[in-house]
Amino acid sequence: MGSSTSPSDRHPAVRWAVLLLVSLVMGANYYAYDALSSIKALLQSELGITSEQYGVIVSFYSVPNTFLLMTVFGGIILDRIGIRRTGLLFNLCCALGVIVTAYGASDTFRAGGPLHGLFGSFLTAYSPELKMMILGRLLFGLGAETSIVVINKTMARWFRERELAFAFAVNLAVARLGTALALQASPRLIHAPWGWTTAIWAAALLMSLGFLAFVVYVVIDRWLTGDEMQRGLLAEDERFRLTDIRDLLTNRAFLYISALCVTFYSAIFPFQAFCPDLLHHKFGLSLEASGDLTSLIVWATILFTPLFGFVVDRVGRRATLMMLGSGILLVSHTLLALTTIPPWLPIFALGIALSLVPAAMWPGVALVVSERRLGTAYGVMTSIQNLGMFAFPILAGRITDLANPGVDPTRGGVLDYTWTVLMFAGLGLVGFVFAVLLHGAARRPEYRALELRARELGGGATG
Repeated sequence: MGSSTSPSDRHPAVRWAVLLLVSLVMGANYYAYDALSSIKALLQSELGITSEQYGVIVSFYSVPNTFLLMTVFGGIILDRIGIRRTGLLFNLCCALGVIVTAYGASDTFRAGGPLHGLFGSFLTAYSPELKMMILGRLLFGLGAETSIVVINKTMARWFRERELAFAFAVNLAVARLGTALALQASPRLIHAPWGWTTAIWAAALLMSLGFLAFVVYVVIDRWLTGDEMQRGLLAEDERFRLTDIRDLLTNRAFLYISALCVTFYSAIFPFQAFCPDLLHHKFGLSLEASGDLTSLIVWATILFTPLFGFVVDRVGRRATLMMLGSGILLVSHTLLALTTIPPWLPIFALGIALSLVPAAMWPGVALVVSERRLGTAYGVMTSIQNLGMFAFPILAGRITDLANPGVDPTRGGVLDYTWTVLMFAGLGLVGFVFAVLLHGAARRPEYRALELRARELGGGATG
């Protein structure tokens, strides 16, 4: 990190206001991402789209971060123009993206509103509504991941050498709260007097409020710190270089963690987009009950992520815990696919896995990658992660369509999700294999810090 003094040294009480504001931004971001998940069936019925096309809408969030490497370039932009301007730019992009998504589903657009004719003039296999919603998700994704990088660096700036781990845990808990609220609120908001699209417009409103929360942060930050923060967070010798990527690609532990990251998150977040519909069809739950039960994944993470972070610092064993969490994920998906046991049990277990693996994985990266390359490492990991989050919602939708020929859920047909969930179980198996390989690599001297307790760490990363 650079050598500038943390603003919390001069304004210690303000850092908690900063944490509240950026956590609100993160919560709105996560709410907007999952606002469609628990109304998939209604979305298909109203817009006449297939499961695969729904998967395309979900996947386009990840296009900028997968194919344009926005998390890598966003970090460079952040270092060049500072937290304030980068955050304003990319959070504005988030808000506009969610508004465009809601507009694509709105009665105004469907009745021939502005741009409907233009969007109906190309790629005619897709409806104008579908294309407008895809554009919205693209804009949202363009801003969202870099916004998260900005938030992480903001917390590092204000909590450096203080309650940093706790700040990250609180921020993540609020983010997961946004997901839980989206899963539970969306199927209820479809009954609002203003129509079913109220559920999507609510996400647009919250994301706009998130943008305003960041504006408030900018005002506070400039008032208290002047232009100091605009210099960025990195010293000259810490700036991004292309050789950093080459060095990362020779770091065995980093490669295993990155592979675990993409398979693990691809088995969780795309699954969440289909889980309410799975519960609705396989277990006969209402849309409201399906959303409520899916949100159990998130409520578990809100409860256990801070706890597991506390445990990881004190017991170490990060590679071991990543292997354990990956195994829980594999078993949970297998039970959902092949059994009819009460679904709350594997759903809750998925929440445990989603709490345990990230609590060990993200701080683990800092123990196998040198501090100078850490920003690059997180950017590369996030880009790889988004590749999976782009591909697997589409693949899940395609598998669902192929496994249910002739079944029309809009006319009461019941979808069979067995093969879809087995695909997610397969991802869990691959992730477990990489976790085992990482556990073996942790025996090497250069990576042994993965298994050490926080008080045993001395030299830090060598990669």
